[in-house]
Amino acid sequence: MESISPPPPNEVQALFNRIAPVYDPLNDWLSLGLHRVWKQMAVRWSRVGPGQAALDVCCGSGDLALLLARQVGIQGQVVGLDFSAAQLEIAQTRSRGLGQIAWIQGDALNLPFADHSFDGATLGYGLRNVGDIPQCLSELYRVLRPGAWAAILDFSHPQAAWVKDFQAWYLQQIVVPLAKTYNLTEEYTYLIPSLARYPKPPELITMAQAAGFQAVTFYPLMGGLMGVLVGQHP
Repeated sequence: MESISPPPPNEVQALFNRIAPVYDPLNDWLSLGLHRVWKQMAVRWSRVGPGQAALDVCCGSGDLALLLARQVGIQGQVVGLDFSAAQLEIAQTRSRGLGQIAWIQGDALNLPFADHSFDGATLGYGLRNVGDIPQCLSELYRVLRPGAWAAILDFSHPQAAWVKDFQAWYLQQIVVPLAKTYNLTEEYTYLIPSLARYPKPPELITMAQAAGFQAVTFYPLMGGLMGVLVGQHP
């Protein structure tokens, strides 16, 4: 992993506030809708069931939290946490009529929940953007109940050279130009350095184990362009 310092948290927060209005349509365009399939896979790997309490950290506009709500049903509870007020406003609009979801503005590095509060958790496209990945994993571990699972979805580092080349080309030639049409070139150019400093799968597994997780597995998706890190609170 390259030694590149992340930007200050307030800068990342401001970035996600700025992109909130176009975050969902851009994700659909850039992934050809596949991000929705990957999110469904992450929710399945969280193993939450009817009547349980689930947490979605860095919930953004609410995709994963809404999927978790389907899993836990009307007797369950879902909390979506994000530090972007603009993203949370969109999430609240999307969840009208779903009483089992609560939206909270908060810090992934200092979760405002008691120990052992949740039966499962997801974190989608957020671990890469936090200022302290081990601290984020430790906080996620802390709020999970024994036996609970966490599933963390994000970009990854492909092993095959041609897939790496495709990823670099796609970010530079597709993502950034498309973002330019929304006047968000700078915001989406941020993807490139954020991925450069993001740990590779073996490092992520080691970090999750150091936080306390067991049965830690990394599932590569799309040839390793994306991946889901899964671990259990023993």
